[in-house]
Amino acid sequence: MKKYKLTDLSLIELIKKGKVGVLPTDTLYGLVGLALKNRAVKKIYRLKERTPSKPCIILISQIKDLKKFAVKVSQVDRKILKKIWPGKVSMVLPCPEKKFFYLHRGTKTLAFRLPKKRSLVKLLKKTGPLLAPSANWENFSPAENIFQARKYFGDNIDFYVSGGKMRSKPSTLVIIKDGKLKVLRQGAVKI
Repeated sequence: MKKYKLTDLSLIELIKKGKVGVLPTDTLYGLVGLALKNRAVKKIYRLKERTPSKPCIILISQIKDLKKFAVKVSQVDRKILKKIWPGKVSMVLPCPEKKFFYLHRGTKTLAFRLPKKRSLVKLLKKTGPLLAPSANWENFSPAENIFQARKYFGDNIDFYVSGGKMRSKPSTLVIIKDGKLKVLRQGAVKI
């Protein structure tokens, strides 16, 4: 299998075609695919052996990307987002649109993260938003390197991008309730 870098045009084309693979995010290795391609999302759930009712985090390149998911952000919410983004914080936001059921899984919410890692944001600008759960089977430890990711997924995915050893915590998961941040999962950023 060919080795890719986040800046490779051939990697960008693979992702745009709906292919699924492993790459380093700003926190952990992620099992990624286009969030707006139902086929890629289904493959990620199957490979990860993820609980079907559990949504995944979506990586975006800018706050404007939320519109692609019919997510409306109030002025208060926008101020909070600008304080925590870019960074290792994933925000749960309402997404009531039926056409995004394949993403929100009936929860009518989606979690988004705007990473700080420049090479990743550059990739996201070229591919569009990526569904990016950690690279592991559900209830197993996240892969810390490509070799561990290969043990999980082998040749069942389309690409691997190495970023060396990654031992970060997952992103901190938050939601806005009554104009204040509520932590749902404490992770890489202490809130």
